[in-house]
Amino acid sequence: MNGFQQIDKLSGMAGAAALVVLAVAPLVFPGNYLIGVLTVAAIYGIWAVSWDFMSGLTGRENFGHSLFIGVGAYVAGVVNVQLELGPWWSLPASMLIAVAFALLLGFPTLRLKGPYFALAMLSAAVIMQRLMLIFWEYTGGEEGIQDIAPLIRNNLHYYWFVLAVLGTTTFILSWMARSRWGLILRAIRGDEATCLAAGIPITTYKIVSLVISAAFAGLGGALYAHYQLQVSPQLFAVVTSVTIITMVYVGGMGTIYGSVGGALLLTLLTEGLRNFGEWRLMIYSLLLIFILFFLPNGFIAPLWKRVRSGMGDKA
Repeated sequence: MNGFQQIDKLSGMAGAAALVVLAVAPLVFPGNYLIGVLTVAAIYGIWAVSWDFMSGLTGRENFGHSLFIGVGAYVAGVVNVQLELGPWWSLPASMLIAVAFALLLGFPTLRLKGPYFALAMLSAAVIMQRLMLIFWEYTGGEEGIQDIAPLIRNNLHYYWFVLAVLGTTTFILSWMARSRWGLILRAIRGDEATCLAAGIPITTYKIVSLVISAAFAGLGGALYAHYQLQVSPQLFAVVTSVTIITMVYVGGMGTIYGSVGGALLLTLLTEGLRNFGEWRLMIYSLLLIFILFFLPNGFIAPLWKRVRSGMGDKA
């Protein structure tokens, strides 16, 4: 038990150190470009950990996570631009509406077996993207909702705020993943039939985990909308969900903290490869193929486990 507590302490210290490094980076290398990249990376980190909490722990892949992200972003736009309320009201409103969508879709779809949950969520995201174009009078159509007010006007201060939200989200979901709740979600991933035979209400656990996942995804969507100062139907696109899932797989599925590392790594890698021009996409694809093929358990989480084990052995 002492070893387990020590490992948790090491992980907490490493996470805090990583947050400090990320917070200080714009001061050491000043410039709006770096602040912008890190802000987007932090928002992707929120989306990634929210997906990993539900899909990574239960094994029920959600191919329509962009639905909750887009809903959160559009709610932020509607609350601020159309209802003319203060921008801070959009954060709880985005989480609340995303939760409502999760409940509406979770009850029927999480009872499905096999890949049908993933396909149902993917279809829901595609349908919502189309609805944003059909009801253009209210959603702005392809242009979306423009002139959304910023939460914090100073870009550096806003980055620090988003970084704090990322740290808080990661801590909460990591704590839940290590609790009895997380153990049951992992048991459901391992063998649903056995859990059902043991009297565990697996559907309830999956729905609640989807609700929690949707709430933080909606929050991330609102933060993204207030950073970009606009929102468009592209947020509902399949590529958004695929990008998030790729980040989670690179970081280490089912680890929570690995998802943050995967989001930061791939976002920074994407920006770093811009200097390679037309070769950028090929290099990026080859690196992803290498990681996914030769490191099926991800890159960030297994690497940290090796480091953590070595530090634990020396202690």
